Amino acid sequence: MQHNVLSIDQGTTSTRSIVFNSQGNVVAAAQKELTQQFPKPGWVEHNPIEIIAAVKETAESAVRQLASGWKNIDTIGIANQRETTLIWDRKTGIPVGNAIVWQDTRTNDFCSDLLAQGHSSSIKLSTGLKLNPYFSATKIRWLLDSIKDGQKRAENGELCFGTIDSWIVFNLTERKKHLTDSTNASRTMLLNIHNLNWDSEMLNLFNIPSEILPTVLPSASNFGLVSPNFFGSEISISGIAGDQHSSLYGQLCFKKGMTKCTYGTGAFILTNEGNSPPSPNNRNDDDLLSTLGFQVGIRTCYASEGSIFASGSTIQWLRDGLGIIKNASDTNNVSTLAKDNGGVYFVPAFSGLGSPHWNPEAKSIIVGMTRGTTRSHIIRAALESTAYQVKDVIDKSLSFAASDFPLRVDGGQASNPFLMQFQADIIDRPVEISKTTEATALGAALIAGKHVGIWETEKQMESINKPIVRYEPQMKKSQRISLYSGWKDAVKRCCMPSY
Repeated sequence: MQHNVLSIDQGTTSTRSIVFNSQGNVVAAAQKELTQQFPKPGWVEHNPIEIIAAVKETAESAVRQLASGWKNIDTIGIANQRETTLIWDRKTGIPVGNAIVWQDTRTNDFCSDLLAQGHSSSIKLSTGLKLNPYFSATKIRWLLDSIKDGQKRAENGELCFGTIDSWIVFNLTERKKHLTDSTNASRTMLLNIHNLNWDSEMLNLFNIPSEILPTVLPSASNFGLVSPNFFGSEISISGIAGDQHSSLYGQLCFKKGMTKCTYGTGAFILTNEGNSPPSPNNRNDDDLLSTLGFQVGIRTCYASEGSIFASGSTIQWLRDGLGIIKNASDTNNVSTLAKDNGGVYFVPAFSGLGSPHWNPEAKSIIVGMTRGTTRSHIIRAALESTAYQVKDVIDKSLSFAASDFPLRVDGGQASNPFLMQFQADIIDRPVEISKTTEATALGAALIAGKHVGIWETEKQMESINKPIVRYEPQMKKSQRISLYSGWKDAVKRCCMPSY
């Protein structure tokens, strides 16, 4: 019998709804772009109402492509942009303001104060995360401080905090369910990564009332039924994961050491670390994050992560900021017009630098330009910046280094042959592109489908998303070392002293 799962992939720049069948094939899809708001330098916001409208519009559009409509959908899975934070009125469901996006750096000063007070180590030990405005905790504190009687209303249980998954579920269930999954919770800087409960020490540190927090469930769980008033059909929500965790699952990284990179607005490298959090004694504790990989059935998988803040957004800037390309796809050919980088390096620190540098005050720079520098050199440098940043992270991952696994990749820029070959060259490891380019949406579908019995074992899933393209390293060692040395020098020049 054929089964279908609707996967809602709510990302930073768009919302997509994709229907997967039992073989993991896409049978219907719809997408809607999301408006980016930049009210002040360093601030990035989304309209929560626009997000819900896009979820409804894309889901209905995708399902209309099926012969029997909603009758063909067995269950729903959700993947979402992580860390993005919003607060809403529990009774009315009305947001108190826009969502603060993960890229937003308005809480830099707050983080600096906490660092000066010596809280960095306790935060890392409890949550696995680096003290940084990237995560939700300082965003929550800012929101509560910015609204009238925010703290009092929170303590009285009048307000709800949620990452985007919580907001979607709250609306789909018509305000009946205030829930999140453990992967999204692990990105708030409030969850104890060892016991997977909200951490009282962290709540006290940030002065965040527990009354506003959602209930944490495993990634594969019963998250409630969609209200008939929303889609016109009552359907279960059976799987939720943050987008990068969902991609890890969709890339079938089930063994320790298996690593994936998703090239989206940013680029995110996750390595399967097995059934316990990575030990600080096994790597430089300041470089990579310890996070939950996924929690499905009886299995809890942890991961180490490198978070790169600018990847696809760098290409968007070439288009919208510099105006030197018309479409992202232009980089596929234009970049090859420059036979080499011409000594040009581009460090895209638009929101500071993430892993392994963790410098929110770093500023973007382009270095090495001469009178002979062309448009193509800058485009090439922008593309290469992503590959260099991935290498920065890969070089810190001991589990990946100890394995012989290739790097599995997905996301928009995985379709760029120049970038993928350069990525394989600069990390000196094969890069594999899987059959399904929508690994994030597929992961949410697999998690939800496993919970309702469409797929019973991980082995059953292994045939769904096999690699179909493989890039082998071709660069000489001496050239690789020389190019990467130039990159490291450029990074040093863009970094101010860390706080």
